[in-house]
Amino acid sequence: MSKLPGAGAVKLKAKDFATDQDVRWCPGCGDYSILKQVQSVLAELEANKDETVFISGIGCSSRFPYYMDTYGMHSIHGRAPAVASGLKLANPNLDVWIITGDGDGFSIGGNHMIHGLRRNLDVNILLFNNQIYGLTKGQYSPTSEVNKKTKSTPFGSLDHPINPLALSMGADATFVARSMDRDPKHLKAMLKRSKAHKGTSLLEIYQNCNIFNDGAFFTFTEKSSKPDTTIYLEEGQPLIFGAEKNKGIRLDGFKPVVVDITAGTYTADDLWIHEETDQMKGQMLTRFFDDPRTTEDFLPRPFGVIYAETRPCYDDLLFAQLETAKEQLGDGDLDAMIAGGTTWEIK
Repeated sequence: MSKLPGAGAVKLKAKDFATDQDVRWCPGCGDYSILKQVQSVLAELEANKDETVFISGIGCSSRFPYYMDTYGMHSIHGRAPAVASGLKLANPNLDVWIITGDGDGFSIGGNHMIHGLRRNLDVNILLFNNQIYGLTKGQYSPTSEVNKKTKSTPFGSLDHPINPLALSMGADATFVARSMDRDPKHLKAMLKRSKAHKGTSLLEIYQNCNIFNDGAFFTFTEKSSKPDTTIYLEEGQPLIFGAEKNKGIRLDGFKPVVVDITAGTYTADDLWIHEETDQMKGQMLTRFFDDPRTTEDFLPRPFGVIYAETRPCYDDLLFAQLETAKEQLGDGDLDAMIAGGTTWEIK
């Protein structure tokens, strides 16, 4: 373990956050990139290993705590938010990270995720989204597209997919962002923003499962298609994209539309300016979900901080409430509480 911060503290490197465990993800899995960026970011931010914890549920992503030389727990399917909440309230000084996947977090764990987001404890959630169940060998997941053919849906899935960021906004999350495994520079920036946020941060990471869902996000990651299918959000900047930076998004009333800013009709001054604190625009950005493979006039997929707000954290509110209770009622007596208000003797 690292020394505590202060005089004589050892400055750690990314490799100092790696364990001696063999990483048992499939060769080529996007999880390797995410692991590397998390280790690098913690080193750059001079995180204290003694006060850093990774809590995961079940799934390929949930092996993450084994590979981080910090404290951690490989917990129960879908219940990582509950375990992490208890840990954070037991020791609010800990830097708690929740590692989950699209199946673990938004299927069996959907209810825990919703209530974790609305409560707003000061924790970080990393959602590895590969649109498939990888650990159990390729069944469709809550984020798989309609008509997805898998071992469990040989004629195609009939389920309408969950939109993780739209659901998070609906749960009143205070920080919602998206990145991808194949853009390490951007991913590191989003990890730093997530950690800096006071409250529950949710960072969705598009992660390629090269065994059971290879290429699910290639349209957003390949150099040939990425410029025209993605848009990187920057606070206070207009929404511009395209290989030649010739396209932009403007609002036609409440409808976002793609316009050409080189044709003379519109300029950058006419475009939608990104504001992280604008909840209505954040809701709209989560709905930029067209599939460029099937839609000719589509909206590009946003990457970056979609929404961020400042709201009191549940843990801070709880401890303040406890202090108020002590002031009004005293420290309390555990033995008296266990005994209850009525006692009797057995003769």
